[in-house]
Amino acid sequence: MDDLEFRLYLKIDIVQLDLWVEEGWLIPETSGGQRQFRDADVARARLILDLMGNMGVNEAGVDIVMELVDELHGLRGTMGKLMTAISKQERDVQHRLFESLEEIDRL
Repeated sequence: MDDLEFRLYLKIDIVQLDLWVEEGWLIPETSGGQRQFRDADVARARLILDLMGNMGVNEAGVDIVMELVDELHGLRGTMGKLMTAISKQERDVQHRLFESLEEIDRL
């Protein structure tokens, strides 16, 4: 969705949106010089609205939360790659790897 649709959908003004983009909390795609927002941007904006509006979190706190969300997303991607790599191994190697991961999990 474009900039205007996004703002109307979330009931936010241009100043808020520009701040969120400037802070890196939202990173819209650009097409023909226009910002385009995806479903993931809507979810992130809703989180920002909840944090600031409903929970009273300040900008520094939102920055921390958004960094943690990004790190979590990165970890999920890495875990997916790890599981794909493990699935390509022979059964005995898979078994030993999973045993090693269970040992790590017990720590």
